[in-house]
Amino acid sequence: MKTFETHQNNEDYNLTENEMNRVGYYFLQNSKTKEAIEVFKMNVVAFPESSNVYDSLGAAYFMDKHNELALKNYKKSLELNPENENAEKFIEKIKNQ
Repeated sequence: MKTFETHQNNEDYNLTENEMNRVGYYFLQNSKTKEAIEVFKMNVVAFPESSNVYDSLGAAYFMDKHNELALKNYKKSLELNPENENAEKFIEKIKNQ
């Protein structure tokens, strides 16, 4: 995270939202949830107006059994994109647990 913060405005280290998301999901698919969370947190810092980055961070928190943090991020995702059906589904799933 520290390296990201140091270089986040340096165009030589520029990653797109989708590239960062792919890295995060790579970690999730390989049972490296903590690493995925860190990547998704960086994506939220880099792209705070994107519904998708909050949805992805919510998914990682949910997989790591941090339901309050998952709920917070799914709600933010839904706030930014009221048509996000995935966020709606997981908000209900978390509330019903």
